[in-house]
Amino acid sequence: MKTQKWLPALAVITLIIGFPLTLCGEGVELKSGGPMAFGKKGVLFVADPVNAQVHAIETGDTEKANKSATLKVEGIDSKIASMLGTETRAIRINDLAVNPANGNAYVSVTRGSGDSSKSLILKVNADNGKISEVDLGELKSTSVKIPNPASGKDRRGRDQRRESITDIMLINGELYVAGLSNEEFASNLRAIPYPFKDSSEGSSIEIYHGAHGQFETRSPIRTFAAYDVGGETNLLAAYTCTPLVRIPVNSLKPKSKVKGTTIAELGNRNRPLDMIVYKKDGSDYILMANSARGIMKIKLAEIEKQVAITERVTRGGTEGLAYDTIKDWTGVMQLDKVNDEKVMLLIRNKDGSHDLKVVSMP
Repeated sequence: MKTQKWLPALAVITLIIGFPLTLCGEGVELKSGGPMAFGKKGVLFVADPVNAQVHAIETGDTEKANKSATLKVEGIDSKIASMLGTETRAIRINDLAVNPANGNAYVSVTRGSGDSSKSLILKVNADNGKISEVDLGELKSTSVKIPNPASGKDRRGRDQRRESITDIMLINGELYVAGLSNEEFASNLRAIPYPFKDSSEGSSIEIYHGAHGQFETRSPIRTFAAYDVGGETNLLAAYTCTPLVRIPVNSLKPKSKVKGTTIAELGNRNRPLDMIVYKKDGSDYILMANSARGIMKIKLAEIEKQVAITERVTRGGTEGLAYDTIKDWTGVMQLDKVNDEKVMLLIRNKDGSHDLKVVSMP
């Protein structure tokens, strides 16, 4: 088994191989800066959920860097606010992506709120922590529209369009995009060949959610990674409350219906925030940040033997693949691999400030 991730139950998922509308040219204007992922040759994929688009931006950031460098930026939110001439409370960091070529960090940031808000992408130099704005208006890019994105309000009055893209990742030359659509089965996952091409119809996937004791179809994947199981690439997808699901990529055929395998229930009243797959001392693990349960370290050695969870898991219990908690790591909001030995963390401190730092894999 080996990790298949680029540096980057509760659902019915639709797989779309590409999309019918692509836009080419220079200059990107973000309505909402969302999830990000890196591809090869410095290409940064940036999601814009409100505009239901994904942009592939040629950053030109391909220079190799000193892999032994250790980045640590304390109070990165206040430094960003100072750079932009505003207050720290007006800054929201949405996502983190690490350039695998050199360890430079890219953060998706929103300044302000409502109609007056502005979305931008910032680069944090791995060698010296210097923060600079990425000039999206000048860099070459291509973009793709997400068809039939979610709209309207949910039962709690939240804007569903902002859930149209919840996570993205490049896997074997295809960009996978998770989020909500306006389809009957709202939760979806689309695979777009890069460079962007036309689309075909995709698959619907039914997921069993043990904490609720039923199959569910309308909640999106919150975060996902890729992992080889028995020589085949699988998506490991995490959902709110917190089922972990395995989906073989080769089972996702156009117009087919596929049941994902729920391999873990990790406890209710919890939202997964970010995850990576990595190797340590000859074993493979998931490292997952969560809203209520800190950092989970999940060993993947038994994943092929794990029987699907198909019965209710009561009282907030756990079942399936077990996890350990990394107790020394608190407040982790986002994470991404720097290399095989190190991971970058975006941490929210008890006083509300945020730090960005590189640490060794646990």
